[in-house]
Formats: sequence, C-alpha cells, structure tokens
Amino acid sequence: MRFDLTDLRLFLHVHEAGTITAGAARAHMALASASERILAMEEALGTPLLLRERRGVRATAAGRTLAHHARIVLQQMERLRGELGAHGTGLSGHVRLFCNTSAMSEHLAAPLAAFLAAHPRIAVDAEERTSDDVADGVRTGLCDLGIASRATDLQGLEVRPFVADPLDLIVPRGHALDGRGAVALAEVAGEDFAGLPEDSALQMHLARQALRHGRRLRYRARLQHVDAVCRLVGLNAGLVAIVPRAAAVRLARSTGVRRVALTDAWAARELVLCARVPSDALPVHARALLEHLATG
Repeated sequence: MRFDLTDLRLFLHVHEAGTITAGAARAHMALASASERILAMEEALGTPLLLRERRGVRATAAGRTLAHHARIVLQQMERLRGELGAHGTGLSGHVRLFCNTSAMSEHLAAPLAAFLAAHPRIAVDAEERTSDDVADGVRTGLCDLGIASRATDLQGLEVRPFVADPLDLIVPRGHALDGRGAVALAEVAGEDFAGLPEDSALQMHLARQALRHGRRLRYRARLQHVDAVCRLVGLNAGLVAIVPRAAAVRLARSTGVRRVALTDAWAARELVLCARVPSDALPVHARALLEHLATG
C-alpha cells in the first residue's frame, strides 16, 4: 500500500465535498485522473473507500479510517513545512480557516490583509460555515482555526476573544419602527423580511431564535449578500431585515436604512477564535495567524 500526499489530499477533498467531481475541482485535478487515483487506492487496499450513490459518494468504514489518518498526516506535513520555513525562505505555509457569515463579511478582511502583508509566504483558505460547523470542523481537523459565535458549543476547544458582533434590525426611512431605540424579536416577528439564502449561517441562526418564540419569520426576498439586503430594505419595499450591526453602520449612509437595536440576549453576539487544544501544537503558520487575529 503506497499512497502519496496527492492521493491523501484528493481523497479528503472528495470526502468533504461529497462528489468526485467537486473533490477533483478542489484538488485542481481532471475528473478522469481523480477517478483513476481513487480506484487505484481501492485496488491497493482491496476494499472500497467510497460508496457511489446517485447524488454523490459516501465514505465506507475504510474510507472514514483513511480520512482520519490522512488529516493527521497532512497536518503533520503542514507543521513540518512551517517549522522548516523558519530556517529559510524556500517553503510556504497554508492555513485553513472556517468562519461564520458575519466574520467573513464584516470582520475578517482587515486583520487578514495585515497578516498576509506581514507573512508573504503563507496562504489562507477561508470558508464560510455555520458556527456549529466551524466548531465541528476544528474538532475533527477539517480546518486549522475557526471563528464562531461564543453561543456555540465550543467544548474541548481553546477559545479566545475576537470581536463583538451584535445584530440589529434595519428598517427603511419612515417605517413605523424608525426612531425606536430598541425592540425585541417577538415585536417584529410578523413583519415581512429580506434576508440571505436559507442555508446561510446567519439565517439558520435567526430561524432557530424565532422558533424558540414559536414563530417563523416570513421572508419575501432572499439575496446573496448583506449589502444587497440593506439596499433592498432602504428602497422602501415594505421589508425589514436583521443584519450584523457592523454592516448596518457601514451601509447606513449609502442605503438609507435605519438601525433599531434588538433587546434579545442572543442578539448581543460575540465572535471568538477557536483552535484545537493545545494550540501550541498547531503548525507554526496557523499559530501565527491565531496570535495575529487574537491581538488584532
């Protein structure tokens, strides 16, 4: 049994993506080549690694075992790469970061830009996930670091403060709530809402909170980006929205939206950095990014 690092990376991409096509794309490999590599791995092992199903692939028990050990091997290689990089300039590092919607859209760009400028040989791959998926990704080694809501179950992870991230209601000028200092979600649950796609991290969070009040928010429009949501609300289409305060402040002048604070405890969010314990076992470049974001 002889698997190289390309095989291991490819298999992890396929396992995470759920299809060979998507996994091959992530690995920057032709589909035919990716399929041949996976078949060769299965032949070498004498057992299937993937169950080919109508809508994709699913790892067998052997495939899950391989995925677990592949992550360990690749993490060790990243650690080696980073530590050797300290002795020369010929090696670069790669950090995989999962973060929730608000972190991705409002808070990550500036500190990440400063980090990349200071570390020109380190690459960062940031992916948007729900806060729950961020925590699970850090625990299982799908990513090196995560940024999630503190309200998430972060048991077993090292957690450091990142940034306050409260949510506000936004309304158009002249709306009945324009001028109100603060409201509770229960007071506005009957309004028509604009929001992000249903499977976005922020929308899933809001849906859970509404259900706790026995309500289901009524969305008349869903758009891909917070900026577009704010613009639509500001055009006085009879819609309101709940967005990160940082976005509402940034876009208030250009879109004309008015902010109304939410009194619900869950709206006073804090974003935190999370890493596996102990964080000093992370690759050098991942530790560097963690320290930079934690002190940013």
